Amino acid sequence: MSTQGKGLIAVLTNHDDDIYCFRKELIEALIAQGYEVLISCPYGKKLELLGDIPYIYDDPVIDRRGTNVAADLKLLYHYKGLFKKYRPRVVLTYTAKPNVYAGIAAHQLKIPYINNVTGVGSVLNKKGLLRALIMKLFQTAFRRADCIMFQNATNMQLAIDSGMVKGAYRLIPGSGVDPDRYPLQEYPAGGNGQEGETVVFNYIGRILRDKGVDDYIAAAKRIKEKHPRVEFSMLGFIEPTESHYEAELAQLGKQGIVTYQGNQKDVKPFIARAHATIHPSIYGEGMSNALLESAASGRPLITTDNPGCRETVNDGETGFVYHGGSVEELVERIEAFLSMPNEERKRMGERGREKVSKEFSRAIVVNAYLEEIGKILNR
Repeated sequence: MSTQGKGLIAVLTNHDDDIYCFRKELIEALIAQGYEVLISCPYGKKLELLGDIPYIYDDPVIDRRGTNVAADLKLLYHYKGLFKKYRPRVVLTYTAKPNVYAGIAAHQLKIPYINNVTGVGSVLNKKGLLRALIMKLFQTAFRRADCIMFQNATNMQLAIDSGMVKGAYRLIPGSGVDPDRYPLQEYPAGGNGQEGETVVFNYIGRILRDKGVDDYIAAAKRIKEKHPRVEFSMLGFIEPTESHYEAELAQLGKQGIVTYQGNQKDVKPFIARAHATIHPSIYGEGMSNALLESAASGRPLITTDNPGCRETVNDGETGFVYHGGSVEELVERIEAFLSMPNEERKRMGERGREKVSKEFSRAIVVNAYLEEIGKILNR
């Protein structure tokens, strides 16, 4: 164990986006409190954006969406070796495989750990033995956790009802959003998509079927037939398991239907030029960070009634909600947005910023973690 300060806290996740975009303020708060921090996640360029923040780094191999048992066992043993080397006082886990395998490793070594449930929707839609195995792994990890952080009430109740929860747990507003990091952006001029200025919609997130990418593309095709000046933009990395989207998005770009912007280090310039963010998640999220960041920037939201999405919107006031999976309803909401005066769109975005600044501040999340870590270490 470290001999400096209060000891070491380990932060484990499956992607560098998760560290820089969603955990940076927590890491800074832990360091300010006198802890050293170990970050374990596969290397990515977003880690370079942490700048001068001091931390110990571990680069694990994680097949995020794979089901190879040997690879997962190797990850479990990797975490056990890591914890034996550094003896963290508390382990913080995010995303599915770190939640499960780091949780099991920490339990075996009698190290306290806190799980964060960032969404279980896609798991519940798997079938047969695979679903049963994944649920069993979640149960094994969650039942032994010192605390489980749930990002929405639906996932929390599901975990309780399925017997996953035996210890402490609490509801937090997703990963939260820092209104200073995502300031109110000047709202762009815009017409109705037929005359005058272009109206721009963003999709921000992984290029993944479960995120509703197919619905977004289908809606874009239908809207462009009537409103040729509307622009549909997509930002995010294409999952290796769904590489067929590379050719499809390239073709849609040539046709002028969807503009694929790739994975961006900084989404703020793209949010600034857009009039709204569309998040068509099919199964739901823990809590959609893309929606929180867009709302904080003063952009109206169009999203589904699924958990982790609907909580971010006051329907008709800060954006529009539709039934997840319904392209017809998505098209209707986009049409409704296009029919609004641009000044009303701007006011809708400003009301959205007020909402998320009050209800989803990242400070709420950071304070919840500091409180739970304090409880564990004072026992």
